[in-house]
Amino acid sequence: MLLNRFVVGLLLSAVSVGLLGRDVAAKENSVKIGQQIEALTFKDIRFLPRTLDDFGDKQAVVIICANTTCPLVKRYLPTIKRLEEKYRDDGVQFVLLNVAASDSILEMAEFAVQYGINFPAVKDADGSCVAALGMTRTPEVAVLDGEHRLQYRGRINDQYRIGGALPKATHEYLADAIDAVLKGEPVAVPQTPVDGCLITSPTPVEPNDEITFAKHIEPIIRKHCVECHRPGTEAPFGLTTYDEVAGQGEMIAEVVTDGRMPPRFAGHQFKDFYNLREMTSQEREQIEQWVAAEMPRGTYDGIQPPAAVEPVSEGWVIGEPDLVLTMVETHQLPADGYIDYKYVTLPHVFTDDTWVQAIQILPDNPSVVHHCNILSIPVGGNWRNAGFITGKVPGSGPLTLANGVAQRIPARSVLAMQIHYTSTGKPEESKISVGFRFARGKVKKELRHILLKNNRFEIPPGDGNHPVTSSQTLEEATHGFGLFTHMHLRGKDMTYLAHYPDGKTETLLIIPNYSFDWQMGYRWKPHTKLFPAGTRFEVVAHFDNSTFNPFNPDPKDTVREGQQTFHEMMYGFYFYTHANEDLNMEVDLKTGHAVK
Repeated sequence: MLLNRFVVGLLLSAVSVGLLGRDVAAKENSVKIGQQIEALTFKDIRFLPRTLDDFGDKQAVVIICANTTCPLVKRYLPTIKRLEEKYRDDGVQFVLLNVAASDSILEMAEFAVQYGINFPAVKDADGSCVAALGMTRTPEVAVLDGEHRLQYRGRINDQYRIGGALPKATHEYLADAIDAVLKGEPVAVPQTPVDGCLITSPTPVEPNDEITFAKHIEPIIRKHCVECHRPGTEAPFGLTTYDEVAGQGEMIAEVVTDGRMPPRFAGHQFKDFYNLREMTSQEREQIEQWVAAEMPRGTYDGIQPPAAVEPVSEGWVIGEPDLVLTMVETHQLPADGYIDYKYVTLPHVFTDDTWVQAIQILPDNPSVVHHCNILSIPVGGNWRNAGFITGKVPGSGPLTLANGVAQRIPARSVLAMQIHYTSTGKPEESKISVGFRFARGKVKKELRHILLKNNRFEIPPGDGNHPVTSSQTLEEATHGFGLFTHMHLRGKDMTYLAHYPDGKTETLLIIPNYSFDWQMGYRWKPHTKLFPAGTRFEVVAHFDNSTFNPFNPDPKDTVREGQQTFHEMMYGFYFYTHANEDLNMEVDLKTGHAVK
């Protein structure tokens, strides 16, 4: 017992000395209370550099230093959320500043979704914000007035400490500081010592000239990048040779460090989708070190260099189609500006159910087509009756099915395309064809989908985190095929949940930083994800209608559902096959219809 008390005493002394040292450091902080804070630059969940000016005129700004691992950050989040809600209408802007060099922007965004953060989460990518504010720990807070002068720095309150907590706080330092700033009065206690996790500043990348293009970088680029970055794709430049990669070296280092490339918008905890793109931390580090070392070419050391990267085929990668449909008109596209969705009906009526196992969307000018969705519409119907068939997004290939699974195009329907074009700086033309390969062999299962949607929402002006939900219950057991999300420019995040009949809930996917420009599908391996009858699928989406959303068409607008991008949509797709289905069906290869 005495030994235990002695050990505890030593530990407490060490903690006290450590805190005292930090307290002294705080008193000697070169960033003084009352000091004007120059422009802070940080990155938002969309990887864009932003500043405090992007929040507009505010009476006060509260900046909370955070990371995804500090226990005190997590314990204080409910308090922070209550304070943000209390002061929001008073013109107080809260900002969760991620200061961990080890946290990616995707991880930061996922953390904000998981903990229900209703205000912006941003990344101090280079440590400049921490230095400018004189911050040392998480969850240290800073309060700036409307002129961005530092009026308070320190703890939130005195409830939670290292290794313990009070039943309730006895001093509300942050709330008192905000109240004083709003009244234009001096803060009574302008600085307090902070418990929590020390902030580790990002370390400069050390060049490593032993890492060469030939031995290390080219395999990484081929593995993760050339699928898109080669001739014949939508990518703006190729990465198929040393000169091409070195010519974009600094940019490549930036986007892989951010986690912006290769594109992945699924949270890191979700590992069971087979089509996810992600570099390892070692691969990212090698690229950074190679660029820092001025990109040595290296040699192949007697090993045969890899074959030249072939351009994407200009024809049908699904093989010769059994049916080709081409839009009648040629779209004339402007040189610049945002191009609203184009809607085109293809010139063909499907008189009977038509079973296909491959669909390829083939633009004659792929550089201008960002994505294209194909939908079926009943003859005499409209877009409200549309059913999703497939789509083309950057980096995706054609829809291909096998092992007895086929897609059914409904009888008495036509197909329509929803096309998102991008401007290129000069006038362009575009015409799109769609090729279909009918099902081969026995068709046992139909690929189906549930559309979890909500079309009765109203997103209030200025709301930065408006929730919209939808759910549906399975009537029979299914095998999951994949998930797909569609929102417009105010879409912020979407979470997919499965509520099982036994009462358990599984989070299937979190897309924490939805990108309108990267509407990606997430696919499970066939027959690996079984959902029993009675499973309720739910999607929870959030929309950012605030001024901080850099793509928001009009933050003053009340937003409802609509077809154009200045409207909104909330669509969560679940693709599946019925677990117990066996159609045992042959298909006529001339028509795609079932053999009677």
